[in-house]
Amino acid sequence: MNFPQRCAHARARAFICLLPLTLLGCANFSADGGLNRVSELSRERIGYSVPHVLNTTNSSTVEARISTSLSATLSSDSVVEITVLNHPRLRVALADLGIAEADLVQAGRIRNPGFSFGRLSGNGEVEIDRAIMFDLSGLLSMPLRRAIEERRFAQTQLQTALQIVRLATDTRRAYFQAVAAQQSLVYMKQVDQAAQASSELAERMSKAGNWGKLEQARELAFRHEVAVQLARAEHNVNATHERLVRLLGLGDSHQALKLPERLPDLPAALKRIDEIETQALAQRLDVQVAKLDTESTAKSLGLTRATRFVNAFEVGYQNKSASNASLAEGYQVEFSLPLFDWGQARVRRAESVYMRSFYRAADVAIQARSEAREGYGSYRTNFDIARQYRDEIIPARKRISDEVLLRYNGMLSSVFELLADARAQITSINLAIDAQRDFWIAESELNFVVNGGSLTSSLTSVPAGNATPTGAQRAH
Repeated sequence: MNFPQRCAHARARAFICLLPLTLLGCANFSADGGLNRVSELSRERIGYSVPHVLNTTNSSTVEARISTSLSATLSSDSVVEITVLNHPRLRVALADLGIAEADLVQAGRIRNPGFSFGRLSGNGEVEIDRAIMFDLSGLLSMPLRRAIEERRFAQTQLQTALQIVRLATDTRRAYFQAVAAQQSLVYMKQVDQAAQASSELAERMSKAGNWGKLEQARELAFRHEVAVQLARAEHNVNATHERLVRLLGLGDSHQALKLPERLPDLPAALKRIDEIETQALAQRLDVQVAKLDTESTAKSLGLTRATRFVNAFEVGYQNKSASNASLAEGYQVEFSLPLFDWGQARVRRAESVYMRSFYRAADVAIQARSEAREGYGSYRTNFDIARQYRDEIIPARKRISDEVLLRYNGMLSSVFELLADARAQITSINLAIDAQRDFWIAESELNFVVNGGSLTSSLTSVPAGNATPTGAQRAH
């Protein structure tokens, strides 16, 4: 081999060896692990972002913030903060985010080169083969694979934010239920006291001969019914308290939660949400997840078609030495021959996966518009009901109670009428508490169906990378 030929072989070897290194510089992990985008999405929807301290092993800062919040009376905002800081489900979502970023980085790196060595001896001669092979098909498809993983990483970021918004909604719902249960228990105890007083008075009047057995039996039955309702109210307080504790991610050491004595007052006016359907389609995280899933699947379909016939293509440098012979150098190319598998199954599967993703996105869009309308209707209705109790029913009950008390003081009505009116008034107050609770829950759920996702349907939850066509996986 003359000198120019040796130089050409040397340049070929250098090109083959350095070609895979050209794209390695862009395959790096981000400084924030994708958390900045998640924090931005959650802050826009629940007013609270995910602190970066959750991605570190040092939990002293988190524990200090949780302890500070638990030492004061809890609000609907503080319970959301504790949930975001402490709930294990969020840590799972952050772990999924790390997995998605690792897949993205891996998609930007070519497969490690392969090295082969062979030695043959016989008849006093030794023959040695050496070769180093690089995955050329992986290198050529790297930009497309990286674009697919970028979309999946963005999809996982949206899903992580959706988990945060869903947790915040569940926590707010549990918070309002716990406060309402505690507030209702106070009034149920007053009903129970009134029932006991009425029953004892009926018993004394019956013994004195001023009341018949029928009236006494009615008062006694009412007392027992109230006792049952009181027991249910006490259980409801315990159940709602435990549900809130679970959503806060607290253990046995934080069983005593400081809740306010009453629910927040109704807002002065109802929120005006114009073009709520358009807003839901633009802001709902599950809609954005479905869109990205469709785009990623479409890109995967293109990769599957590109690698339909050849999805394993390797090129490399090879040399061979033998006894009493000069060194022989050259290159080696390896690829699979489409003799039995022409790739139709992979392409058909990819097309079916794409259509599944497309119609899933259409289904999510239909649900988003409908649930936004339904949620706003519930929000308006519960506001009107709660306001009706606050402005009309409770004041009317108070006027009736004042009138009955005047008649009793003037000896125009009996003590039993007075007790019956007190029971009716407290019952109305309990219904007003329920209406106020339902309004705040409806507001939280409206915020979720407009900005987060579906409250009930599981079809809107699309795992990141779930729709990967087989051909795209093999092209790695």
